[in-house]
Amino acid sequence: MDEIPGIGPVAAAIIIAEIGVDMTRFPTAGHLAAWAKFAPGIKSSAGKAKGNGSTGHGDRYLARILGEVAVLVGRSDTFLGARYRRIARRRGKKKAIVAVGRSLLVAIWHLLANPDMHFRDLGADHYDRHINANAKKLNHIRQLEALGYHVTLQPAA
Repeated sequence: MDEIPGIGPVAAAIIIAEIGVDMTRFPTAGHLAAWAKFAPGIKSSAGKAKGNGSTGHGDRYLARILGEVAVLVGRSDTFLGARYRRIARRRGKKKAIVAVGRSLLVAIWHLLANPDMHFRDLGADHYDRHINANAKKLNHIRQLEALGYHVTLQPAA
């Protein structure tokens, strides 16, 4: 687990003390996240979202260390740091902590479930590399036209 940015020996020891090393108890990473209450429950009925997205009360020691690691990772130049900053900008810091904490739990589950697996960071520029420039351009044109502008594009020199 020390391959994951932000998780040091103390954090790894606390996480292992809380969830254990036997991942056969959790069939999938989602089961671990649900057990730890890092999976917000939103139910929809007739096209309406029911619930407020709260995760409930889980293991407070695990939640505390995952929250600390998530905030620490948010300051780093990694994929998880970029994920934290993107979500914090749009939805707030607390929701970003839960989202990155869940991502950390999924990574931890995979590392503990398969001893041969290694953590590979996707990089802080992952979102920038996987953006569709044409779709982004069309979206901006559509938004400007909705505001009443006529848009003509000319390539930059």
